[in-house]
Amino acid sequence: MSEELPDPNAGENKATKEAKETRDAQEAAGVVDAGAPRAEAAEPAEAADEAEEAGAPRAGAGAESGSGDRPQAPAAASDWSNPLRDAQDRRLPRIAGPSGLVIFGVTGDLSRKKLMPAVYDLANRGLLPPGFSLVGFARRDWENQDFAEVVHQAVKEHARTEFREEVWQQLSEGMRFIPGDFDDDNAFEQLRKAVEELDASRGTSGNYAFYLSVPPKFFPKVVQQLKKHGLADAPEGSWRRAVIEKPFGHDLASAQELNALVHDVFEPDQVFRIDHYLGKETVQNILALRFANQMYEPIWNRSYVDHVQITMAEDIGIGGRAGYYDGIGAARDVIQNHLLQLLALTAMEEPAAFDAESLLTEKLKVFRAVKLPDDLGRHTVRGQYAAGWQGGERVRGYLEEEGIDPASSTDTYAAIKVGIDNRRWAGVPFYLRTGKRLGRRVTEIAVVFQRAPHSPFDTTATEELGANAIVIRVQPDEGMTVRFGSKVPGTSMEIRDVSMDFAYGESFTESSPEAYERLILDVLLGDANLFPRHQEVEQSWRILDPVEEYWATHGRPAQYPSGSWGPEEADEMLARDGRSWRRP
Repeated sequence: MSEELPDPNAGENKATKEAKETRDAQEAAGVVDAGAPRAEAAEPAEAADEAEEAGAPRAGAGAESGSGDRPQAPAAASDWSNPLRDAQDRRLPRIAGPSGLVIFGVTGDLSRKKLMPAVYDLANRGLLPPGFSLVGFARRDWENQDFAEVVHQAVKEHARTEFREEVWQQLSEGMRFIPGDFDDDNAFEQLRKAVEELDASRGTSGNYAFYLSVPPKFFPKVVQQLKKHGLADAPEGSWRRAVIEKPFGHDLASAQELNALVHDVFEPDQVFRIDHYLGKETVQNILALRFANQMYEPIWNRSYVDHVQITMAEDIGIGGRAGYYDGIGAARDVIQNHLLQLLALTAMEEPAAFDAESLLTEKLKVFRAVKLPDDLGRHTVRGQYAAGWQGGERVRGYLEEEGIDPASSTDTYAAIKVGIDNRRWAGVPFYLRTGKRLGRRVTEIAVVFQRAPHSPFDTTATEELGANAIVIRVQPDEGMTVRFGSKVPGTSMEIRDVSMDFAYGESFTESSPEAYERLILDVLLGDANLFPRHQEVEQSWRILDPVEEYWATHGRPAQYPSGSWGPEEADEMLARDGRSWRRP
């Protein structure tokens, strides 16, 4: 008796049949080319192929174009979703669609050290479309090849990921350079023509983000030129976005004026204000820590928290930034944006959802509830670093730096105490401090808890026991520490502080992306979760303006030696409250 041959379709599972039926329906509707290769199974590699056919590079395969005999998805199917991809599958990351990035001030340090390497790293990770385009605008007499060489050097020197020649070649084909001043109408006409040419040659579909990596005084001129030459107006079905670096204004009035000028050209949801701290993994982890875990939220309030310290310390001076820094100072440069954003994320209530509008709603509640002390002289401190020893070498004081007026009263250190007038935080002080030439480079949030209301142990057994604390390390050693008391091994009941430590580098095999990688990708995706809105900017200035006005008419900054942790006045400020600064 002859043996029956097995049915070739017997192993066909339900998912394969459903995929075929979906494909047949799409062919009938004209969404998918009937001649395109048919997916036979929903395996991960083939799911990646489907994403590649839709115009996105294969995840982890660099910025390959996917050209050759592989058909491309028609432009009309831009809203088509891959039927083989499960929404719960996190293996394929978010990939930007057809788009380009125009960087004004492309020759500056920010562009060279952060922006251009971040673009390459995104391409190297397969997160940019094959036809992605990068356009530079600056006052240099360069050709496109010169610009590509500058980008190449920046990538080689500063990129986080390994350099791959095939990725670089794909990316460099979409690079263009436009020489000119911001007043040069001819240069902006050249920019418009370059954008149109890239639309045709690279398939960017008219989608462009304009990154203003320029001093704030040039913001109005650039956006007005973009409007004048039609660059701010997106073609039907496309988008245009403006990306603006801090500082956004130097007080409330100037911030409102800038907002009005920018919103005259771009709609509010088209404007992305960069705060690179919000792109850091640890900052985003504040929300995960609080709202994805049950163990912290019940004690995250005035009933258990004694106070909160938010610190951003730098171990460097102003370097070559005298022209920018003098007249701005530490409070305007850091507290108004970075530290108040960290305060809002630490103190906010749980948002209804993790989207831009919900986050904005809760952060604004915090900003509006922030109250300054009545006596700003006792509860705010500003300082200037003096000469001293740091990193094994003698360094100059701020007033001795090149380009600084010896009579300057600009602060290089600022510390302020604020309260939050709501049910959760009433009576809990928040101490914010930032400074240059401090002991070490560190940014952290320390939530310090109240001491136990009663201790059955002898006071001599707990003299080395401090307050419990949760410390979120934003940089450089990203992670979190929980500090609590534990018995010291031995015959006596001695209790001492110990720490449990979580570090990103030890818990995850994948290294954290650089903040600008995440933020540039979010701009291209139109995801505004990590970008402060204009309402937040204005509320932050409402908090800081009274402090700056007080300082302008009361004395001069206190001096502190380089390499220390700030002026003695800052220690005295906390000592009056019966507290002390945490030593990071």
